[in-house]
Parts: sequence; structure tokens; C-alpha cells
Amino acid sequence: MMPVGWFTATAIFLVVWWVVLFAVLPLGMDQKDREIPTDGAQWGAPADPQLKKKFLTTTWIAAVVWVLIMVILATGMIPLPSVG
Repeated sequence: MMPVGWFTATAIFLVVWWVVLFAVLPLGMDQKDREIPTDGAQWGAPADPQLKKKFLTTTWIAAVVWVLIMVILATGMIPLPSVG
């Protein structure tokens, strides 16, 4: 049985997803050998950010972390405070 409701579980997943996204975004970015942009682009902007790949990576890593959090909560390793 889930120790938290579906709404709370979804909120936990979304928070985990965003934290993992910010950890995954800088991976694979290489700024050396860059030419000065002439089309008005920002100097620090990556030429190929590979966002689809990073979103998929973020999703499966976040799913694994979320399952671990749910298992920890379900086993009572970290007890939740009672409300009311």
C-alpha cells in the first residue's frame, strides 16, 4: 500500500524530475573550439543541446529515484508524521 496519496506521489515525482533535469542538463556540453556567433545567438549557448535525449534520460533516472523514495516511505525507514 502506498504511504502517500496519488497527488503527493505525483508531486514528489515532479520535484525529483526537475532536480534531476538540472543535474543532467550540463552533461555532454563542450564549449571548446567554438566560433564567434554571427547570427545573434548567445556565445554560451550550445550548438546542439540534445534536449530530447536529456529529457528521456531525466525521466528514467527520476523514475528510479522516485521508486526508491516510495520504497523507503513504504517500508517505514523514514516515518511520515501523522496529520491531525
